[in-house]
Amino acid sequence: MRRLDLRNLEPAAEEWQWVYSAAVPRAEVDVEHAMAAVQPICEDVKSRGADAVLDAGERFDGVRPDQLRVPGAAINQALESLAPDIRAGLEESIRRLRQTCEAELEHTLVTDVAPGATVERRMVPMQRVGLYVPGGLAPLVSTVIMNAVPAQVAGVPGIALASPPNAEFGGLPHPTILAACGLLGIDEVYSAGGAQALAMFAYGAGECRPVNLITGPGNIYVAAAKRYLQGTVSIDAEAGPTEIAIIADDTADAAFVAADLISQAEHDPMAASVLITDSEQLADAVDSALLDQLGSAKHADRIRTALDGQQSATVLVRDVDQAVQVANGYAAEHLEIQTVGAADVAARIVNAGAVFVGSHTPVSLGDYAAGSNHVLPTAGCACHSSGLSVRAFCKNMHVVTYDEAALREVGDHVVTLAEAENLPSHGAAVSIRMSR
Repeated sequence: MRRLDLRNLEPAAEEWQWVYSAAVPRAEVDVEHAMAAVQPICEDVKSRGADAVLDAGERFDGVRPDQLRVPGAAINQALESLAPDIRAGLEESIRRLRQTCEAELEHTLVTDVAPGATVERRMVPMQRVGLYVPGGLAPLVSTVIMNAVPAQVAGVPGIALASPPNAEFGGLPHPTILAACGLLGIDEVYSAGGAQALAMFAYGAGECRPVNLITGPGNIYVAAAKRYLQGTVSIDAEAGPTEIAIIADDTADAAFVAADLISQAEHDPMAASVLITDSEQLADAVDSALLDQLGSAKHADRIRTALDGQQSATVLVRDVDQAVQVANGYAAEHLEIQTVGAADVAARIVNAGAVFVGSHTPVSLGDYAAGSNHVLPTAGCACHSSGLSVRAFCKNMHVVTYDEAALREVGDHVVTLAEAENLPSHGAAVSIRMSR
């Protein structure tokens, strides 16, 4: 990987986040350009429904399923045929994620603001959601779990899932994805990918009724479709190419660091792998370990393209303090801490999708079975956005209850404020009750 030397960069205290955000480059992703391609697809689905989804699948995925909705028998068959070790791994991943989701589930709260006056914050699950699972370079079966489990824990009554049709499997999604759906009890599954799948969720098509929320990662066209459809439907985030950043000092194991950089580069040629270190010796050792490990990597060409890209680099810093500032400025999707006192360093991180603490907590653990969610903000959005959780599948409503005495106690204030805003009829709605 190329090197960026930031050791002489000393931004002012109020500027460090913006300076370091700009100093570490990212992959060039032109979502606006992709929107020009997805707009006609979405509008076609809006006007022609299922036929438009099937036509787009035939065009982009090279296969036209017999029907959009996957038959229940195909889901059951996929689950019955699932290898026992894969099933065991999926079940453990589900168990751990369900445990953390149940712990973070927010509950209804009631506040007594005065005698006879209550404000209830009622947590309400989304009534229908659409989960998108990519099927491009890899069948992301783990993404089925990461999307579905928090939705189920939130209590969403209607869950639909879409994944691209695959010519190898007769126009159905990958059988491992179908098996995971069967394991989770999700029976509304559609053979649809890309922008057409998201438009199907947003507008409805065939058997698929419109949803309230779309979640799940995807390529640039999926991100563009989310941007285009937002407002018609809520979205989780515009996920871009995956990112890993690693803060490491001279105590880190270079082989571990290299393996973790490679693990995320395996996703996509545009994936970002960034090492932030104050040790040139470690940087040299990691470069050597990368060469050694690439020789046996199955997707070596893809990985090499990502590691050689402008979005990947070894960033040299003066010390761990500067490393923390660089990491917070970069706001990586995944951030590993492999330093002395890793927990203390992690406590200083304020911008990251997820933080992985210590030399035995690789990002891959979070991708599958840590109990955390791997649907995370990318492209620096971790400075303002969160990863997917139960909260994404819930909304809260205020339920306000006042008796007559409680209204009389505060009514004069309401009338006064309404008059101050030149909205006297607002006040009249209170004073008419106080005059009886």
